[in-house]
Amino acid sequence: MARWEAGARERLVVAAVDLFTEQGYDATTVTQIAERAGVTKSTFFRHFPDKRELLVAGQETLSRLLAEGIAEAPDSAGPLAAVAAGLERASGVMGPMNRELAPRLKAAVAASTELQERDALKSVSLTAAMTTALVARGVPDPTAALAGELGLLAFKRGYAEWAEGERGDDDELAGHILTALDELRAASASLT
Repeated sequence: MARWEAGARERLVVAAVDLFTEQGYDATTVTQIAERAGVTKSTFFRHFPDKRELLVAGQETLSRLLAEGIAEAPDSAGPLAAVAAGLERASGVMGPMNRELAPRLKAAVAASTELQERDALKSVSLTAAMTTALVARGVPDPTAALAGELGLLAFKRGYAEWAEGERGDDDELAGHILTALDELRAASASLT
């Protein structure tokens, strides 16, 4: 095994998802994940504090991209338009590997209470990133919180549709997420 082999983080994520799917989260050890990924156990711990964190790999990047997209939206953009800018920017980091792993990841999370809890914390974190970025733009707290929640719901709905849908060359995640946000915007307008 090469000590600083390129792509170790991604291989660890793929190995973990495969093992969680094959034998369950609880039955999978860090040693097994490292072996499947072709790295040492110490390499595992250089990238992740524990096996649970493998399934939220990239969360910090996603939160940062959401916030940056919102912050860089035109000054004239309303809260949901700014959220759309954040969602579009964040979706750019999601590629074929994310799409391939999504169904297995969903199954692994569904089968483990611990992973469901971690997934819920990820949702809270992503919503908070959007809400905080909107407040920094001068959006009042209640409006920012609602727009952040709608952004998270749009992300989840769009991601699920993208992950489970037909594979096309020009089928990008951003389109699914922005469509979901438009649907949610229309649905919220009908609540009055």
